[in-house]
Amino acid sequence: MQVHIGGDHAAFELHQELLAFLEAEGHEVVNHGPFEYDAVDDYPVFVLRAAVGVAASPGSRGIVLGGSGNGEQMAANKVEGIRAALCYNAELAQLAREHNDAQIISIGGRMQSVEEAKEMVRVFLATDFTGEERHQRRIDMVSRYEQESVLPEL
Repeated sequence: MQVHIGGDHAAFELHQELLAFLEAEGHEVVNHGPFEYDAVDDYPVFVLRAAVGVAASPGSRGIVLGGSGNGEQMAANKVEGIRAALCYNAELAQLAREHNDAQIISIGGRMQSVEEAKEMVRVFLATDFTGEERHQRRIDMVSRYEQESVLPEL
């Protein structure tokens, strides 16, 4: 699977660990940076590129990384058509895929161990969207609002 990844200084070490992990797992990794540690870099530079990469490559997935993952998730969700989920355990990663068809997982490098992050990524990449009507209906409501600013009916 093609996996786009981007983050910032706060998760630089995790980023490097995940690059090696993803390649060892046989994924095609597209690294959007950072490419070297810079204590004052800005996550949108790298995260937005990763999210745009996912949006441009149907079927690909993405990983965005920061200290908490909050800002990174928010930035990724600004890219049209992207659903990025902030996850802090494997169960949330699974639900983000099964129920929300999230294409991007956001992880806080300061929030869990490298091994826990690897497990979340493994689960996220291996889990399919269920396609259940109720889940698709909800995704369609959000997509319609995103595209046309039309609120769902009560």
